Amino acid sequence: MAISWQTLLAIGTGGFLGAISRAYAIHFANKHVPLEFPVGVLLVNVIGSFVIGILFAVFAHFTFSESIKAFLTTGFLGALTTYSTFAIESFFLLQNSIFLGITNMVLNLFGTILAAASGYKLIHFFLK
Repeated sequence: MAISWQTLLAIGTGGFLGAISRAYAIHFANKHVPLEFPVGVLLVNVIGSFVIGILFAVFAHFTFSESIKAFLTTGFLGALTTYSTFAIESFFLLQNSIFLGITNMVLNLFGTILAAASGYKLIHFFLK
């Protein structure tokens, strides 16, 4: 089955808004929490994972169009979360500090999984 032009437009629009949100959130976090650790990337990864958990719980209980689902998940959250940035920042951190590199990887990996599960379980609990 081919993807409709409406769904492609929804993904592109969501991606545009998600990328702008990511840039702003990372800049804001790094400005207000001036550490050598990439707090901004961790923030958007954890928040994005929590929100996708919420969305999938909502999608399991209510009917939404494929375009809306694609806008929110593939588009917005796909552009908001930053695993390619996470990968390169982890690489650079590992070159300078094994501790910071591993801390970054562990917090991002387990923090995002925990956030996704928490969002899903929270909404699933209220929608029972």
